Amino acid sequence: MMETARLADAALSRRRMFVRDLVMEARIGVHAHEHGRTQRIRVNLDLAVDDDGARPLSRQAVGRDVLTRVVDYEHLVNAARELIVAGHVQLVETLAERLAELCLADRRVALVRVRVEKLDVFPDAEAVGVEIERRR
Repeated sequence: MMETARLADAALSRRRMFVRDLVMEARIGVHAHEHGRTQRIRVNLDLAVDDDGARPLSRQAVGRDVLTRVVDYEHLVNAARELIVAGHVQLVETLAERLAELCLADRRVALVRVRVEKLDVFPDAEAVGVEIERRR
């Protein structure tokens, strides 16, 4: 069985940040019947974020209630939405890679797991899709 990295890890001064079950309409798919229309997808993002405030040398940052010291999930969700509606993508794998790249653009993100699911492909399956993990 493949080992997966821990996202929140005190020894590495990392926190876990996530976006759960972002459901949107997307233009996605390789088949002719998938072109020219949208279909529902669900996106999940899990990020391992370096937490400078947890390091002993930066104790002055602990407890500071300042947005700039954390990854802004509102910015991340809005950027993900823009990416998803930007145009037709053939593969869920391609969309997952683009979302991972978007998350890793913030230097504090050390690792990201992205899951992209198409929700209405088969009537007898809740979803089909892909999950990837990328590291800085």
